[in-house]
Amino acid sequence: MRLVTVRIDGATRAGRLSGDEIVLLDAPDVRAVLEAGPVTAGGLPVAESGGALAADGTDLAPVIPAPDKIICVGLNYRDHAAETNSPLPTAPIYFAKYRRALTGPSDPIRLPPPEVSTNADWEVELAVVVGREVRNAGPDEALGAIAGFTVLNDVSIRDWQTRTTQFLAGKTFEGSTPVGPALVTVDEIGDGRGLDVSCTVDGVTKQSSNTDQLVFGPAEIVADLSTIMTLDPGDIIATGTPSGVGMARNPQEWLTPGAEVRTAIEGIGEMVNTCVVG
Repeated sequence: MRLVTVRIDGATRAGRLSGDEIVLLDAPDVRAVLEAGPVTAGGLPVAESGGALAADGTDLAPVIPAPDKIICVGLNYRDHAAETNSPLPTAPIYFAKYRRALTGPSDPIRLPPPEVSTNADWEVELAVVVGREVRNAGPDEALGAIAGFTVLNDVSIRDWQTRTTQFLAGKTFEGSTPVGPALVTVDEIGDGRGLDVSCTVDGVTKQSSNTDQLVFGPAEIVADLSTIMTLDPGDIIATGTPSGVGMARNPQEWLTPGAEVRTAIEGIGEMVNTCVVG
């Protein structure tokens, strides 16, 4: 099943993708659907509201517009650790974002003014969407708590990320993090392993890898995080980025105003975002 959050008349609605249509649901967004109960192959915990939209050209919001938590994992691809000359982590490296960082799958990526930074970097990531409350989970329970997966571009302002030992400042600039286009449920896509991931900038491939490169898989991450905190329906966990980031290139490369960034994950879909200042 594929769930989306659409913008209609200044508000948002949850929808279910069905062929070339989006069937509208009786919920304001996908988080509200997940909070209403489990999403299974057999059905949804909310009713269809009787309307439908053509999927092509629909204005999609971030699939979870206002999650309770956005947690990210650093250096979680073997190839990315190698390109940065970093040892493989022995435990997941966590940092956070806040909801105002999120933007939709075709919205602009907002870059800081040049006097603030010109070091914006691309990072395609598989993102977990939590489907139910979970705490102190083992691996099987952790996988069962995952509603599905989506695409996230963890656009990073590298000079702000590296100005201290804490990543947060460079990771949560407002309007910088596209997420979407859809939540694809576990029954359709599996456990998140074995998926091709890619990022292009102005048509040039910058990242091309596979989630088999993950050091810690989605269920491992959910289990570990649930030892620290209660995870709630609609929480987003970005599982890390593969090699090919601009920071690790020689010379380094950065996103610039007008650049078109396309991030894609096999079985989920793609986002296309144009960079703007502001």
